[in-house]
Amino acid sequence: MVRNLDTIPVSDWGFFDESIPPLVIAGPCSAESELQVMMTAKGLQALGIHVFRAGIWKPRTHPGSFEGVGTQGLEWLRKVKQGYGLKVCTEVASEKHVYECLKYGIDMVWIGARTSVNPFLVQEIADALRDTEIPVLVKNPVNPDIDLWIGALERLNRVGVRKLGVIHRGFTTTGKIPYRNEPGWQIAVELRTRYPELPFFADPSHMGGSRQHIQELSQRAMDLGLDGLMVESHCDPSCALSDAGQQLTPEDLGTLLKALTVRQKVTNDREYNDNIHQLRTQIDVIDENLIAELGARMEISRKIGTFKKAHNIAIVQALRWESVLSGMIEKGKAYNLPEDFVKAVFTAIHEASIAVQNEILEE
Repeated sequence: MVRNLDTIPVSDWGFFDESIPPLVIAGPCSAESELQVMMTAKGLQALGIHVFRAGIWKPRTHPGSFEGVGTQGLEWLRKVKQGYGLKVCTEVASEKHVYECLKYGIDMVWIGARTSVNPFLVQEIADALRDTEIPVLVKNPVNPDIDLWIGALERLNRVGVRKLGVIHRGFTTTGKIPYRNEPGWQIAVELRTRYPELPFFADPSHMGGSRQHIQELSQRAMDLGLDGLMVESHCDPSCALSDAGQQLTPEDLGTLLKALTVRQKVTNDREYNDNIHQLRTQIDVIDENLIAELGARMEISRKIGTFKKAHNIAIVQALRWESVLSGMIEKGKAYNLPEDFVKAVFTAIHEASIAVQNEILEE
């Protein structure tokens, strides 16, 4: 179910120059010293970046790690705002953080992945932001739960926060992947589809966890039509007190941005629009046929469930399922279908069939 959000377009925030996409938020993972903050801000201003980010309170896994400089860092952000004319933002994880940011004139805040997963904390932050005009960006929860993500947006919107946006930073995983976090782009696309009006940023720094991945992940975000990037940038990453390996110098960030290909969301090109319309019409027909075939398959599953019930047979037949799945994966190769895709589709179908047969068993 999609609930409408009452939001103000990012074009009315007065934060970004939308004539030069993508929208960019950049700055160090952590504010470490006034000199570091000011030097980084100077380099980013020279690139034409308008929004400066820096962590003030850092949620760390282990106590004793650098957990941010605290409130004194907000004074440094205020100096960035006054000295370079940049909008400034930081992460908040509690009611106290919000009040401190409002006191120091912070322009925008974001809710981190470890906070957005907790509805109690999100509600506390939302209540502190009630009826303010400060923009709020919400990072995806650490686990791939789109409803938690949406729930956080709804909580903020219900207390009057209308300048809302999202940041996609990937999801925690125990699997072996080249990145720090699993990108999970399909969830980002789903949220984008449900709420196309929300400004949508990708955080390739936290997603990749290493400088070597930031370019490819940034380009992927542009290919998917996301609006902007939140990128960690430090005047001297080798000396950074947190996440040194994933921060870029302002100069390197400038090189990255120049190399990006930003995709248009729409075009007036007649040849493109005519061809894309024809291709989408073909897809619509195929999708309708798929629905019809899935409906027919589910009806057969119901009949199978009835026979199993009549003969006292267990619903799940593991050997049969393994045979079906391996056969479909093999057949999928002839159509250039990735194994993971075929497995995901048929696993979903199998689970739906089991659910239908369970219903029959319980009748």
